[in-house]
Amino acid sequence: MGGKVAVAIAAAAAVLLSCSVAAVMVGRRIKSRSKWRGVVEILKELEEACDTPVGRLRQLVDAMAVEMHAGLASEGGSKLKMLLTFFHHLPNGTEKGTYYALHLGGTYFRILRVHLGGERSYLDVQDVERHPIPSHLMNSTSEVLFNFLAFSLERFIEKEGNGSSSQGVKRELAFTFSFPLKHSSISSGVLIKWTKGFEISEMVGKDVAECLQGALNRRGLDMHVAALVNDTVGALSLGYYHDPDTVVAVVFGTGSNACYLERTDAIIKSQGLLTTSGNMVVNMEWGNFWSSHLPRTSYDIDLDAESSNPNDTGFEKMIAGLYLGDIVRRVILHMSQVSDIFGPTSSLLSEPYVLRTNSVSAMHEDDTHELREVARILKDLGVSEVPLKVRKLVVKICDVVTRRAGRLAAAGIAGILKKIGRDGSGGITSGRSRSEVQMQKRTVVAVEGGLYMNYTMFREYVEEALVEILGEEVSQYVVVKAMEDGSSIGSALLVASLQS
Repeated sequence: MGGKVAVAIAAAAAVLLSCSVAAVMVGRRIKSRSKWRGVVEILKELEEACDTPVGRLRQLVDAMAVEMHAGLASEGGSKLKMLLTFFHHLPNGTEKGTYYALHLGGTYFRILRVHLGGERSYLDVQDVERHPIPSHLMNSTSEVLFNFLAFSLERFIEKEGNGSSSQGVKRELAFTFSFPLKHSSISSGVLIKWTKGFEISEMVGKDVAECLQGALNRRGLDMHVAALVNDTVGALSLGYYHDPDTVVAVVFGTGSNACYLERTDAIIKSQGLLTTSGNMVVNMEWGNFWSSHLPRTSYDIDLDAESSNPNDTGFEKMIAGLYLGDIVRRVILHMSQVSDIFGPTSSLLSEPYVLRTNSVSAMHEDDTHELREVARILKDLGVSEVPLKVRKLVVKICDVVTRRAGRLAAAGIAGILKKIGRDGSGGITSGRSRSEVQMQKRTVVAVEGGLYMNYTMFREYVEEALVEILGEEVSQYVVVKAMEDGSSIGSALLVASLQS
């Protein structure tokens, strides 16, 4: 009898134990599902906050055109600075000679030499050098920065050897400077502020061309800074050189900016401004654009607050290469804090800008079945051995952030087209008749920058949204052309056009 009781007790215990184990397993699954639901909810909130339906994009188009008009009407009348460049003639293909360009950008600096033979088909770009900007220069002093650039130019020239066609001749240099400047002429302009992580405060208010010329003189280089050029203006110049229908240029790189060809009589803040062409290139500094219609998330707010220039360049922080990677990082960090799907929270994920936009591009465009590139990049961030569904989640985050960026960028371009009457509506305050509006002109938009050139999905989202905003009928007249090294080559062409 006792044996039977013992067996019964043992059997009951086994049942209880198996029930207990099953309950734990079910509990874990429920908890796991709950954690997964948490990150899915975060993704859903991100998608909703980043949503850019065409109606919203068109509101942004209108806002951009209105802000452009206000910026042309008076200094400080708009967040868009609408800076005069004093370039009113663009290269036409008749230029001859050898010219140099130095481009100081956000991540790299470039030096090149261009030889022109007097016709569009003869453009020989020689000895292009591209170097990363040493990080210590970004917060050094103006003297250290410009001495370094002069030294780099000196080394570049030394490599020419005695066979150079410009030997013994004063070299004409275009200085492409990708930061906001207030020009007083083609070859002079003072720095308004730094962007893209540069912080040399004593440079603000100084003439940038003078600083470079002084450094060149100290090294005994027979080189003349003939033009001070924003990178967008350089891209417009190269675009126009190849195709005279080019009237807008946009740069999507570390930062983002746009310029366009404006009628001088529309630049109200400079009444009496006369040019022989009747036009002038205007540097918008469109990174400053802001509108209540921009789809801002909590991640954007935090990024802005912790940046070196809070409450500034709000548009740029949603569309430029410096920031897209960090927005993605912030979303992943948030998910890792509410769930263990990424394993223990990596300390690297808390490091600003540790995730670069080129890594976002690599993950977004990973076409391997197991998303091996996503796994590799996450491992570099201290997140290893995550299941495939988590890797797919990361790809989706990249897509949401990049799609928003591309579509907002397209709205910006369409806003410029609206202002100058190239969007099919006749433009703002154009006073044109309906028949004139219907005569749509072919319009070329020159685009350059690493984000646009190297990130296929970003580029596709820009072009797709532009068609969506403008409509099929109008968009067939708008051509977006990529310009490799346009800002540098185009700046050299501008110097050439001054000599011809």
